[in-house]
Amino acid sequence: MTLFSGLSAFPLTPTDNHGRLMPDVMAQQLERLSLAGVDSVGLLGSTGSYAYLSPEERKRMLRVAADALGGRVPLIVGVGALRTDEAEALARDAAEAGANGLLLAPVSYQKLTEEEVYQHFKAVAAAGGLPLCIYNNPGTTNFIFSPDLIARLSQVPHIAGVKMPLPGNGDFAGELANLRSRTPEGFVIGYSGDWGAKDSLLAGGDTWFSVVAGLLPVPALRLTRAAASGNTQKATQLDEAFSPLWALFKEFGSFRVMYALAHLIDGSRIEPLRPVQPLASDVRLKVQAALDALHESIASLE
Repeated sequence: MTLFSGLSAFPLTPTDNHGRLMPDVMAQQLERLSLAGVDSVGLLGSTGSYAYLSPEERKRMLRVAADALGGRVPLIVGVGALRTDEAEALARDAAEAGANGLLLAPVSYQKLTEEEVYQHFKAVAAAGGLPLCIYNNPGTTNFIFSPDLIARLSQVPHIAGVKMPLPGNGDFAGELANLRSRTPEGFVIGYSGDWGAKDSLLAGGDTWFSVVAGLLPVPALRLTRAAASGNTQKATQLDEAFSPLWALFKEFGSFRVMYALAHLIDGSRIEPLRPVQPLASDVRLKVQAALDALHESIASLE
């Protein structure tokens, strides 16, 4: 199994209602992931609020995570930044702190060209010197990686995989075949968008870059292993157990729902950084019901 494969769990970066980091809560989350046996931890991704944190805050949480995991689980660190030199500095810092890999999104205010994105990724990959995963997240960056650009980037030293959004037409197999025909053998292709995990893995995707696994790694691992092994029946049953949560993710955004889940699972009084607001009380009740339904469904499958 390669670094960017299997189940990559993306935890929240815990902050209180004053915007202060909560390192102890982060360490607790990471201990849960380590004990569950996830294949990697994706620190400071979108779920980890990287775009809302200062470079100093990101560096602090990186060191908390590196200390908490102690090398037990591969650590992939998001290094996206508006400027190339800032992303390069974050990549070097991640390498110095003991990260195993990097995740890079083309964060921008000005609309970027493909050549600008190519040069940005080439520079950051060289600066970090670690395996780097392309973060194709048009929902937040407003940049869509063409298959040609992914193919070109796959030839750059250290660029080892891509984290894809769910295909609009649902044709995972077709997209995977197209990308694999254009990229070197061993180049990893995985997906985010938790409600598409089952289908992407059954179609042959290498990785589930998972939001929900940041707090619920055990059932997420069961779904990953079932789908990756081609057990369609079991994977479908597990995916159906998650379906109430998937519906809430789609309606309210997985980021907000995860904060509500953290309150329910850990009793953690963590809050998203403003201007993002916590979910209203009536929606939090729906999250509780979805979590209860998940536990009941998983128990019935034992």
